[in-house]
Amino acid sequence: MPEHDSAVESVIESELALLAPEVRRSPERVGALLHPGFHEFGASGRHWDRAAIIALLAVTTDAESPPVVTSRMHGVRLAPDLVHLTFDTEHDGRRAHRSSLWRRTEAGWLLYFHQATPFSEQAR
Repeated sequence: MPEHDSAVESVIESELALLAPEVRRSPERVGALLHPGFHEFGASGRHWDRAAIIALLAVTTDAESPPVVTSRMHGVRLAPDLVHLTFDTEHDGRRAHRSSLWRRTEAGWLLYFHQATPFSEQAR
């Protein structure tokens, strides 16, 4: 696989957009990035579907909250229409290892699955 992969770059850009407060507060903008079959296992252990996560983000994202800090983001194209991202986040003192699967559709690259696993600095 080449070092430069435009699919991976596009998916990273979209993943970072999903972490931005101005996107998270907008059901339309979040919805435009989520696959119709989206689901997530959150850091809380809860299972979220597309509608539930869109509604949650719209009401819980504070414009004044500190930004989500990402690190160690890495993407791999698993198939022509599938990209896997892994990365870590820190937000309000909470850390999580994250894994996302993005599928290419007629609408573009959409987030199909996401999982977050909390961790402490000692467990890293």
